[in-house]
Amino acid sequence: MSKSEEIVEVYQAKGEIEAQVIKGLLESYGVPCLLKSTAAPSVHTFTVDGMGEVKVMVKESMAEKARKLIEREG
Repeated sequence: MSKSEEIVEVYQAKGEIEAQVIKGLLESYGVPCLLKSTAAPSVHTFTVDGMGEVKVMVKESMAEKARKLIEREG
């Protein structure tokens, strides 16, 4: 793995709870990930016009595996 490996979005959750479920799924299969949001979860507990959405991000080399896991479980 390169030090400069890109971090890419593999899923856009409707809120923090859904994002945590996806994160748990990926990490249980050895895919480390991080969650990225523009708003604090306590401020936006639901999604309105994209507010409250949480992006699930993984290393580019793990993106295909992550997407397949999400599709399979979804």
